[in-house]
Amino acid sequence: MKKLVSLFVSLAILAVIYWKIDFSKILAAFRNTDPLWLFASLAMVVPLTLFTSWRLQQLMPRRGQLGFGEANRLILVASVLNLVLPSKMGDIAKAYFMRDKGHMSGSLALSLVVFEKACDMLSLLLWCVFGLALYPQKDLLFWTMSAGVFGSLLFGVLLLASTGFADFFFNTARRFAPAKVASKLAKLQESWSEMHGYFWASKLQLAKVVLTSVFIWYLHLLQIWMFALALRASVPVIANLAIAPLALLAGLLPLTFAGVGTRDPALVFFYKPYFPDAATAAALGVLCTARYLLPALGGLPFVSRYFRIAMHARKGAIIEPATAK
Repeated sequence: MKKLVSLFVSLAILAVIYWKIDFSKILAAFRNTDPLWLFASLAMVVPLTLFTSWRLQQLMPRRGQLGFGEANRLILVASVLNLVLPSKMGDIAKAYFMRDKGHMSGSLALSLVVFEKACDMLSLLLWCVFGLALYPQKDLLFWTMSAGVFGSLLFGVLLLASTGFADFFFNTARRFAPAKVASKLAKLQESWSEMHGYFWASKLQLAKVVLTSVFIWYLHLLQIWMFALALRASVPVIANLAIAPLALLAGLLPLTFAGVGTRDPALVFFYKPYFPDAATAAALGVLCTARYLLPALGGLPFVSRYFRIAMHARKGAIIEPATAK
């Protein structure tokens, strides 16, 4: 039901955008695309998937436990499941599989996935801070956004770097949260603490995963810049590093389907100074949605194998200890 509501909200917002902009102009923007840049930008999903799969391998406690091909299938299937199941269950299914493959506890497997997602968020915020620091148009809105993004980055770094700060945050949140939410926060706090002990015990592995995450998100933002070139728009690279993350962050709001509906108005707003019209920015929104749909299409042939895993994970089986094989 939650996914259906999100899909309805997304379609409603898109309908308003297309009605205000004129759908025929958006089609014209696509007809005017540079075919070479369009192909190259869409093809970026391949190296992005490969690097993300390699990072997943590095999360495992010992090398060789998760083959590169298996890691790629997990990433692709997670893309499918995250579109059709609530609460990013595709990522939870990854944790379930990693638990059995690595003979580790379910809480550790879950904590590795939590760390992976935290690295993604912090890498996105880091590039946004870098872009905003060099962004030429500094007004009140700029300073407000900069303060929000920098504050979020600092908060996330403290959560990852300090067990004391993390415990203080979780304990405070549990004190004021409803009983059902407090129970979930307690489990997350346990996984977070285990993740701290696991990653800070190996500084080399920590650095490898963090630096890979930063590089992966540079590729994500580069892909969006290439989308702009495909639409024959001129966007400075530094400006793109600042405004693309802001639009992606808007897409993370839990209101819509895969960010469609919140991300698109943000793209229209932030890219307005660099695009000839709003229709081009709306076309950019369609291409950004393709970033999620293409990996999902690639994962469809493998869904049946992992769907049962996702269902077990949804029922809470992830917290069970792994059994020896």
